Amino acid sequence: MGGGWCNNVTLCLNRSETRLGSSKHMDKAVNFTGILSRVQNYNPDFYNWNRIKIRYCDGASFTGDVEAVDPDTNLHFRGARIWPAVIEDLLSKGMKDAKNAFLSGNSAGGLASILHCDSFRALIPSGAKVKCLSDAGYFINVKDISGARHIEEFYSQGSAKNLPSSCTSKIKPELCFFPQNVAHEIKTPIIFVNAAYDSWQIKNILVPTIVDPHGTWHNCRRNIKNCSDDQIQAMQGFRLDFLKALENAGNSSSKGLFIDSCYAHGQIELQETWLFDDSPLLAKTTIAKAVGDWYYDRRPFQKIDCPYPCNPTCHNLVTI
Repeated sequence: MGGGWCNNVTLCLNRSETRLGSSKHMDKAVNFTGILSRVQNYNPDFYNWNRIKIRYCDGASFTGDVEAVDPDTNLHFRGARIWPAVIEDLLSKGMKDAKNAFLSGNSAGGLASILHCDSFRALIPSGAKVKCLSDAGYFINVKDISGARHIEEFYSQGSAKNLPSSCTSKIKPELCFFPQNVAHEIKTPIIFVNAAYDSWQIKNILVPTIVDPHGTWHNCRRNIKNCSDDQIQAMQGFRLDFLKALENAGNSSSKGLFIDSCYAHGQIELQETWLFDDSPLLAKTTIAKAVGDWYYDRRPFQKIDCPYPCNPTCHNLVTI
């Protein structure tokens, strides 16, 4: 599951009173659609799998690990311990006999699927086909429109020891949260499904509210069709930065790419974007078809869309 991050005690304390920070507040039932659907017509390659959704409550994509408990708030920053505990529980319930396993995630969960991809492979029996998918999880570290890098302030929680040492030994540990600095190290096959104009990243990395005090970008952030020529140009620059950062993942044939030119954030768990009558297409292929072909080795898929507004099949995010 996705749900962003918290990078200080106040934000994490606030989350502890919501479904993103405590099982006390989580929904008792969750709809499974898109890649999790059990309807064959809507999910032909994965409908009859065992499907598990791992609840997200640690605010650090399952990487935080601080032994000390905050005495004032009783907050525990130990998300990294949740991850192996969940997998070990699932192994004991039958996953140890899996012939196929697929770790996917959306947003902060998409980042988790990148950071934990190889550890997932290591925990699954060696004879199984194991692959990973990151949906809207390839967050990039670039300057916002003011020239600052506000996104760097998002990550903390004592996560350094749970990030690749090949990265943390060379640069500031918090920078190793960014896929552009670690994705090339992933040995397990992984596919990146991402909008080149990721709406969350546009709103929080390119144009965070703090750098738009007069609300010049307000209407544009809500609907890309409201953007001025200058704003579109800035977003085109973000796309180029995104594609450059994506190059760092490497071009191994084991890696897949479905990078459309939509203004969206998260597409694999929404039926209308995963597989439906008018789902987004890239190279005349739906996300469901591309992912299924890639997972089962029917054919590789490494496609990057042309720039906005070239793709009329996009489901662009529009908010009120």
